[in-house]
Amino acid sequence: MLRATLRSLLARKLRLVLSGLAVVLGVMFVAGAFVTTDTLGRTFDKLFAEGYSQLDVAVSAKPQVAVSEMEGEQVATPLPASVVDRVARVPGVAEATGVVSDDGARVIGSDGKVVTSYGPPRIGMNWVGTDDLMQLREGRGPQRDDEIAVNQAVAEAAGIHVGDRVGVLTQLPKQTFTLVGIWGYTEGRDSIGGVQEVAFTEPVAQRSMLGRTGVFTQVTVRAADGEDSAAVRDRVAAALGAGYEVKTGEQLAEESSAQFKEALGFFNNILLGFAGVALFVGTFLILNTFSIIVAQRTRELALMRALGAGRRQVITSVLVEALAIGLIAAVLGLGAGIGVGALLVTLFGSLGGGLDPAPVGVPLAAVLSSLIVGVVVTVVAAVLPAMRASRISPIAAMQDVATPDRPLTRITVTGTVITAVGATTLGIGLYGTSSLWLILTGVLISFVGVALLTPLIAKPVVAGLGRLFSWSVPGRLGRLNSGRNPRRTAITAAALMVGIGLVTGVTVVIDSAKQSIAAQAESTVKAEIVIGGDQNGPRPPVFDTAVLGRAAEVPGVRAVAGVWNEQVLLDGDRAYVNATDNLAKLAEAYGSPALPALRADQMAVSTQEAAEHGWTTGSVVRVQMPRGGEHRYTIAATYDEDRMPGSVMLPLAATREFGLTQPVLGFVRLAEGATVAQVLPQVKQLVADSPEVTATDRSSYIDQQVGSFDTVILMVQVLLGLAILIAVLGVVNTLALSVLERTRELGLLRAVGLGRAQTMRMVTVEAVVISVFGALLGVVVGAGLGAAVVQALDGEGITELALPWTQMGLYLGLAAVVGVLAAVLPSIKAARLNVLAAIAQYE
Repeated sequence: MLRATLRSLLARKLRLVLSGLAVVLGVMFVAGAFVTTDTLGRTFDKLFAEGYSQLDVAVSAKPQVAVSEMEGEQVATPLPASVVDRVARVPGVAEATGVVSDDGARVIGSDGKVVTSYGPPRIGMNWVGTDDLMQLREGRGPQRDDEIAVNQAVAEAAGIHVGDRVGVLTQLPKQTFTLVGIWGYTEGRDSIGGVQEVAFTEPVAQRSMLGRTGVFTQVTVRAADGEDSAAVRDRVAAALGAGYEVKTGEQLAEESSAQFKEALGFFNNILLGFAGVALFVGTFLILNTFSIIVAQRTRELALMRALGAGRRQVITSVLVEALAIGLIAAVLGLGAGIGVGALLVTLFGSLGGGLDPAPVGVPLAAVLSSLIVGVVVTVVAAVLPAMRASRISPIAAMQDVATPDRPLTRITVTGTVITAVGATTLGIGLYGTSSLWLILTGVLISFVGVALLTPLIAKPVVAGLGRLFSWSVPGRLGRLNSGRNPRRTAITAAALMVGIGLVTGVTVVIDSAKQSIAAQAESTVKAEIVIGGDQNGPRPPVFDTAVLGRAAEVPGVRAVAGVWNEQVLLDGDRAYVNATDNLAKLAEAYGSPALPALRADQMAVSTQEAAEHGWTTGSVVRVQMPRGGEHRYTIAATYDEDRMPGSVMLPLAATREFGLTQPVLGFVRLAEGATVAQVLPQVKQLVADSPEVTATDRSSYIDQQVGSFDTVILMVQVLLGLAILIAVLGVVNTLALSVLERTRELGLLRAVGLGRAQTMRMVTVEAVVISVFGALLGVVVGAGLGAAVVQALDGEGITELALPWTQMGLYLGLAAVVGVLAAVLPSIKAARLNVLAAIAQYE
């Protein structure tokens, strides 16, 4: 029986390739995710180990507001200069150095634009000299307050050279310096991990990065010869007492790498999620393939039964074939995944500003997951066809190959029950627990249920779609062929339904969010001009506070107000807050009902935030700043959260202890009779020294706020494109096997006058009808799921339901094109059949 199975497998190589390709693509994603995260993890292990290699011990203040890597950027708490002297007096310390090192130093290049960063920080630091890792390549370190040095990566990206006058943006307004030095690192590296670095003199670094002199972000310690770093660390910690974090260089390297790997794990889960979708779609392809194969091998399997093969042997035969396909596909998928992982690492390195990746490795998790996933998915998908094969009666060996179509009652009832379970699970997740896993489980079960119900509607829907092509004989034949086996058509279409359904559902939710945000902003933001910029790094762009005052003096301006934001602790709980220079002016500029100006010890909160915490007007709230102490603010006013930016508003004085001490947004409301065309050019001139920031009209600002949603949709479309590609392979596979199954029928059609071109058109119509049917199902199911999610998010601010009619129409059009492409090889094969050999095949 085993020999017969292997001969059957080798005799149908095309079936092996098409069935295995779906698994190969899915496994490729799984292996690629593990290879990428493993390689990047080792890359950053090495990166942080090198970065802290010259450091024995480091001292920093405990953060006032702790923020994880996934929640934002940690704001460093400044250390007073006196700490340096205290550390230097500890036994075993050879040298203690005060260091300023903080993100937010943005160099303006020779083209007048800010050098961007897509991940690595832009560090502003004080010059403390070179060491064994850091080497000067040109010039010297800064000695005067109007001088800077930069690393080679910044110099090349900005197009600047020693002797140039260079603009730099920091916590202060734009400053211009003379570039006096450029440094690099050992092994010819221009930076460590793509980090952009600008070195100032100590007082300039303190003022520019921390807002005041006499403070540092860190004290670095060089241990005396023969001293153990851990022992020195313990002595320093004991000398300083509570309120400080004292760690060795090895500890800092391990902790920094662990924080990065936490963020990398999130990326890995996203890739595995899309791999799961691809494998789910691939299951439909494999199930359909084995179902067709079993139907084609009815006489062969019946003959085996007649010769003594038991049901268990028949099941084993089919499952062994599936096991072989799954094992081969898993190995090939692993190889492809290694290539994809290497490509992603290279891409990450280029986007990371010259990151030097570690050699690509293949972790054990990648090998085991590839083999397990590949084999399990294939074998599980083949179970139902194997069971069906075992029920073939030996008497079928004396009958024709064709198998009768079975009633749809059982599968319809099963599909109805599963769909109801999926809808219930999804409803509980959306309206009850708000559990992401329940929502995803509900979506998955719903797709399975709809797939089982698809045969019930396949015949009438396919017949309706096919009438569009019934103006010719090949068209009518293609329509009839696509509807002759509802189960086969349904499974093929269901694979395409899943991919397009997910894309459509995500698009509905995101477009609804875009439209809701735009509608809310349009109705609440009355300021005709907004000052702000696009965030392309870990921190938003800021501008000089003085711009707000100068904008208020522009003729035609009625009110101007700025907005700052930061993470603080409100009564011990971390929260995002805003601050403004004038709450009354902000309410006027934003279009909110009148609010009073805040004193330095007052705050305003939304009515929703007040209700959540049990606050009222006059309540005192404890607020811990990231770069200062704890303050107590009295609630002076409340407002509707939908009519003002944010739910907590602090006074201008609070911004002195923010991580960003300059405003991120400015709202300008015009006086009666003034026009945007008159005022906007003058406001734009005020921010000319801040290339990251511009002034725009309200509609452009709203478009800017929702523009990032389009990027999310594009990413989802690209990642789900793999699942759609697998579905297309399913159409090709079904047609190819269908042509093989109908060899004699095609021969008879050719014999009675159907030409080769007509045969190709017939197969093409069949493919187009199946593809459009699958896309139509996907659009309908996806729109329904998306609408359900939008309805559930009504209380979260998504109040508008937006159906992407253009995209849905595009998906249907692309499905027709996909059908044409999928039919190319099967139609050519059908057209090239030898008529006499085809007719005589079963004689």
